[in-house]
Amino acid sequence: MFGTVGWPEIIIILVIALLLFGAKRLPEVGKSLGKAIREFKKSFRGISEELEEEEPSGDKPKKKEKE
Repeated sequence: MFGTVGWPEIIIILVIALLLFGAKRLPEVGKSLGKAIREFKKSFRGISEELEEEEPSGDKPKKKEKE
């Protein structure tokens, strides 16, 4: 029932956002959403790097080098 989001659904969502926020505030909302997503990705990378540092190096399988 709920599959992938296609172009018609994206257009409907954009029209609803335009009606809710108006043409003047829509760029501001998009900019704020982009900053929030960027900050989330940055913090997620930081957490994953911390977890990788905590793992003992003996647990990771070694990559085979080509000769």
